[in-house]
Amino acid sequence: MSAYTKTMTEGSEFRSIIGFTLPLLFGNLFQQFYNIVDSVIVGQYLGKEALEAVGSTGSITYLFYALCIGLSLGAGIMIAQNFGAGNDKKVKSYIANSAYVTGIFGVVLTILSVILAPTALKLMSTSETVFDQAVEYMRTACAGTIAVAAYNWINAVMRSLGNSRIPLIFLVVASVLNVGLDLLLVMGFQTGVTGAALATVLAQAISAGGCIIFAFMKFPQFRMSREEAAFNRKAVRNCITTGMPIALQNMFISISMIYLQRTANTFGDNVIATYTATMRVEQLIQQPFMSLSTALSTFVSQNIGAGHLDRCIRGYRRSMLAMAGFAVFMLVIFGLFSGNIVGFFVGDNDVIEIGNVALKLSACFYLFLGTIHTTRGILNGAGDVNYAMVNGFVEVIGRIGFATLLSMISEIGCWAVWLTSGLTWFITGVMILIRYKSGRWKYHGIGYDKNGKNEVSG
Repeated sequence: MSAYTKTMTEGSEFRSIIGFTLPLLFGNLFQQFYNIVDSVIVGQYLGKEALEAVGSTGSITYLFYALCIGLSLGAGIMIAQNFGAGNDKKVKSYIANSAYVTGIFGVVLTILSVILAPTALKLMSTSETVFDQAVEYMRTACAGTIAVAAYNWINAVMRSLGNSRIPLIFLVVASVLNVGLDLLLVMGFQTGVTGAALATVLAQAISAGGCIIFAFMKFPQFRMSREEAAFNRKAVRNCITTGMPIALQNMFISISMIYLQRTANTFGDNVIATYTATMRVEQLIQQPFMSLSTALSTFVSQNIGAGHLDRCIRGYRRSMLAMAGFAVFMLVIFGLFSGNIVGFFVGDNDVIEIGNVALKLSACFYLFLGTIHTTRGILNGAGDVNYAMVNGFVEVIGRIGFATLLSMISEIGCWAVWLTSGLTWFITGVMILIRYKSGRWKYHGIGYDKNGKNEVSG
């Protein structure tokens, strides 16, 4: 066992999960700091129209990022299960072959996203007043899709080996660099929204490169023989079949967010700017839920590989209690300070007034949002990835259905945008709990044969 790897198959379940969660949380917060810095500098220095242009690209840009993230998570599940089972040769093979998959998909998605940017923004009914700026921002941001793919791949590999601290260190450095580049390019060289996107892309690329170099230097799992690093058709197939359902889930969710963005666009500039600001806040608030979910997924993957199903269940129950506490805490915070929070992003009084109510409305549904993330962690970790597609499809139906219906009710007006998200979280949360309670995830995920026998740990 290397000093840079850690098994989570023994000891206190909750201590293992929380100890793994905290570095992930700080890392995710710094990653969101990229987006916050973009929004603050763009909104306060370049104005409301520039902020609207940046916000108009968020959902469609994430669509391409989401595919890369999903494939990385799939690879991480296979690596973690074999790491928990002590199959070192398979761990190395999956690391190498997941890199091949990530590289190919990353290049293809980078090219497609840059080419399709104008078409995608037109389909979203992006305002003509900000269309050109939105295209510039999106093309620059999407040119860094390969960097996003590389970073998420190396991050997923390190997490699967029990290390969530090293990626955090590189993210801290990159976030500081991102701030400096934002100030230099946007305020110094007057490069507008393009400079804000370029600053984020460069910071992400540096973070990815640093992590990969460090991994080859310090992690023994990256020191492979030619045979271990060889192309393995089964490993590639498992990485794709495990990662693709998660990628499709992310894609479905992203499509539903694109539709919601399109709905927000129909309510005018103030609502668009408000939606952009509240989405930045929501992305920030989701980080504890997402970090806990990722930690639980790694914990469950390793323990499934080791054959410790009882530890998986205990870890999930304790994680749900921690999630519920945070959800209630944020409900109180937003009830008191939502107007001040929106004002941090933009100085327009009309936008602040709308955002004050919007954040309070969203906070009422955070318990369901946390339930989705936490339960998704145990299902994905166990390899029950096919349900991920179902879960994502439910979100598509929810967002499109509620957005269409609620926006037609004049008494609800623009609040349909935020109420749609809350109601979608509610129905998705209920459905994923039903899946967990059914127990089907225990023996029907990756790593089990048709008779329920664990093929990883034997």
